[in-house]
Amino acid sequence: MNKHSLPSHPPRRLRGFPLRCLAMITLIGACAAGSATAFAQATMGNIFGKAPAGDTVSAQSTTSGLLRRGQVDAKGRYYIGPLPVGNYTVTLEENGRPIVKHLNVPVVVDRGIKVDFHCIQNCAPLASKP
Repeated sequence: MNKHSLPSHPPRRLRGFPLRCLAMITLIGACAAGSATAFAQATMGNIFGKAPAGDTVSAQSTTSGLLRRGQVDAKGRYYIGPLPVGNYTVTLEENGRPIVKHLNVPVVVDRGIKVDFHCIQNCAPLASKP
């Protein structure tokens, strides 16, 4: 074999390179995905509280119009989230009718905001606009 002929296989030190490279790319991708998830969660909050069992509570953003609803459980608790940061109108609904509203409820980063509806039985409906 002369010094100008090529070996039939690549040098040993290069064999593991693609596997190590793939492992490194996978690790970097996993870290990037994890930080994006953490960042997304860090810009959200939630609304929770007490209300009459069986009713529905809705939260609507005053800026984007985003609307989310939560059902009140048998113990009178509800949870709505995750919600983007901003101000919300939180409404207690009975049989699809708005009963009571809390205006300009601030949802802040990584926090829960407690909004209770204290009318336990037969809340008076909101006055309808003519």
